[in-house]
Amino acid sequence: MQMNELAEQVSAARSGDKHAMNDLFATLRPKVIRYCRARIRSNGPDHTAADDVAQEVFAAVLTSLHRFRGHEAAFQSFVFGIAANKVADHHRARSRDRTHLAAEPVDSTDPGPGPEQRVLRAELGERMRELLGLLTEAQREILVLRVAAGLSAAETAAIVGSTPAAVRVAQHRALQKLRQHLGGEG
Repeated sequence: MQMNELAEQVSAARSGDKHAMNDLFATLRPKVIRYCRARIRSNGPDHTAADDVAQEVFAAVLTSLHRFRGHEAAFQSFVFGIAANKVADHHRARSRDRTHLAAEPVDSTDPGPGPEQRVLRAELGERMRELLGLLTEAQREILVLRVAAGLSAAETAAIVGSTPAAVRVAQHRALQKLRQHLGGEG
């Protein structure tokens, strides 16, 4: 989507156009969901927690849309700023939650992946978190926005407060660092 089209949707949504608001959320929803899923650990295909956080992001955007005073082109930065805060809130709440509810008994078979696939996905997810842990917080955020959320260098730059060229350099250096680490493992 072009920034001009996004700016037009934001402007129309701020003036109360429900159709424009729906279009705006439909445009941003896949990116926000990918961002939340990349930042929130989930077990297997169940992305309930990440999807719930994404829903909270849109509820917060909806309630604060009338207060948004930035340039319409900065709206995506505004949305991903809210998303980053909601993800942080989720992690804080999870760290304080000490309850572990027992699973409900199931009368039918699970249509999802089997135990082997779940273990392999969990191992892959853990390995990805280990690799991302080698990077600085800024590099990690740029990779998540560029790769997981699928944002352009310009969109990512607006969110992290940088330039598109600096984002591309940081992404290149982060990927190079990961390649070197993986190459050293033999």
